[in-house]
This record gives sequence, C-alpha cells and structure tokens, in this order.
Amino acid sequence: MKNSEIKILLVDDEPDILEIVGYNLKNEGYQIFTAKNGVEAVEIAKKVIPHLIILDIMMPEMDGIEACEKIRNTKGLENILITFFTARGEDYSQVAGFNVGADDYITKPIKPKLLVSKINALLRRINLNKTPVSLNNKVSVGSIIIDREEYVVIKDGKKLSLPRKEFELFSLLASKPDKVFKRDDILDRVWGNEVVVGGRTIDVHIRKLREKIGDNYFKTVKGVGYKFVIDEN
Repeated sequence: MKNSEIKILLVDDEPDILEIVGYNLKNEGYQIFTAKNGVEAVEIAKKVIPHLIILDIMMPEMDGIEACEKIRNTKGLENILITFFTARGEDYSQVAGFNVGADDYITKPIKPKLLVSKINALLRRINLNKTPVSLNNKVSVGSIIIDREEYVVIKDGKKLSLPRKEFELFSLLASKPDKVFKRDDILDRVWGNEVVVGGRTIDVHIRKLREKIGDNYFKTVKGVGYKFVIDEN
C-alpha cells in the first residue's frame, strides 16, 4: 500500500504538536487527520477508519487511555494500530496504555525525523493489505468485500451469494487472515449447538468455498484446522 493511501489520526491537545507532527507526516505522503481530545478522536476514527492513531494521554474531556479503550471496543475499529505519544514516561502510564490495547508507546520530546522513522517502522509491522477494514456492515480484506447485511461476498466486482453456513464460515476465517482456526472452534462458532453430522461438514463447506472464491485463499493445516490467506498474484 502506498503512503498516500494510509490514513493517520493524530490526537493531541497542543496545537503546536498537531501542526509540527502533522506537517512532517504529510511530507511522507500520509493522509493526516487531527483531533484535540479523546471525544473527537473516537468520532473521527469512526468516520475515516484510520490505519494508525497517534494518541496523547493527558487531554481534556476524555484522556487517551479512555479513548483507546473506547476505540478498541467499537465495532469496526478493533484492528486499528494505536501508539501513545506523550510526555509521561512513567512505567504505570505505559502499563495502563498497553492494558487498554495500545500497540506501542512513543515518549515526548522527540526529534521530527526520529518520530517519522518510528511511525514508518510501526506501519511496517503489519501488512495493510491483509488487515480487515470494517465500515458499518461491510468488511474489506484484500480485494474481497464481505457484506454482512446482504449476506453476499463481492470479489473482483462480482457478487457471490453464499448459503448461510458457507458465508458464516468464510466471514470467520477472513476476520483474521493467516490465523489458524481449529476445527472445534469453527464448529462451535459457526454451527454452535446445531446438530452436525461430523467433522467432514467443515471439509465440505471449505471445498465449496474454494470452488466459489478460489482455492488459493484457503489453507489446510493438517490435524488442526483451516486459515484464510491473501494470495492474489
């Protein structure tokens, strides 16, 4: 993914920080959005769904700890990369940040070039093309869109109508690309307490998904279960 496609939300109650940091990140080609407190941060995050949030801790109205917790608990925002950016370097504030779901912690003051370097490194931690991005009832992963409201999968612009269990199985696997889902976990989360003929039920549904969506998206981990992978070459 190009820098121009990456959205960063910068949250700080100091106008100078927003201006200086925002300026340096814009020079890297990133799309920059700003908020001056936690309340604004949560609302803007819902609208733009950024790839990264740089979040101050000490802010009015709602501090960074509470804002991070709310973002992590908001449907569609769970996988956003979040780093705290604050002058508070005490161990307890770092622990509090990680406890509510922060991915990293950057301490002020920091030279702009070093900050940009750290942000670039943070974004390299994840393959943005493999990170599901949610918006309302639609989830986009790679070039595939899962519409949970219409119960359809859109691949290469074409709508694929799947039977309910195939759709739910696909949604589960695609929710975390490269994660291996154990067979027992799949049965529990897709079929629940419904009567299942046997373990072959999963195999049959996977076979049908491979036929409809593509064999290269589904990998079998022998003796364990299945995973969804992005392989669109």
